[in-house]
Amino acid sequence: MELELLGMNFTCVLASLAERHLPENDCLLPLIAKILGYCIVAASTTVKLPQIYIILKHRSVRGLSVVAFELEVVGFTVALAYCLHKGLPFSAYGELVFLLLQAIVLVAIIYYYSQPLGAKTWIKASLYCAVAPTVLAGQIHPVLFEVLYASQHAIFFCARIPQIWKNYKNKSTGELSFLTNFMNFGGSAVRIFTSMQEKAPTSSIL
Repeated sequence: MELELLGMNFTCVLASLAERHLPENDCLLPLIAKILGYCIVAASTTVKLPQIYIILKHRSVRGLSVVAFELEVVGFTVALAYCLHKGLPFSAYGELVFLLLQAIVLVAIIYYYSQPLGAKTWIKASLYCAVAPTVLAGQIHPVLFEVLYASQHAIFFCARIPQIWKNYKNKSTGELSFLTNFMNFGGSAVRIFTSMQEKAPTSSIL
């Protein structure tokens, strides 16, 4: 009898344990990858909360680069749209949903504490609100989709540069949360393993 829950197949592992021997790698690794995938998704619901808490506590965005956080929103949007377009299992990309939502809230809070906002900021926000639904719905040419996804690596890389420069310039990390950045790094490292086991496209692993 098949025992499957949330895409996790326990049949092979339980059968091996019932016969009193360890499961084979081909049986065990996919299950571990699924479990880790859901753990990443669960943990992702809190990744940005330390950063949000620090800003709200100090009522300040001192030392934070607005551009860095804006680029993160764009990167998460493109990555999530690509995973939806490829039809990957939720355990392989679910954290992107929560990271995107938290990133949007974070940018909104940064805008709030960066008053007054210039026309350029409002234009960027309006442009994102207009384009993002189309991208997430996959209503763009497949070739353009691949180009966008390839560019998201550059987007995330470029998102780090303004913050690094601001830290260097101020000789301080300001209100930047170490815990949030550490959780991002740890989650990314584990996601490489789970993506390989889920047979995700090479581009998404990179």
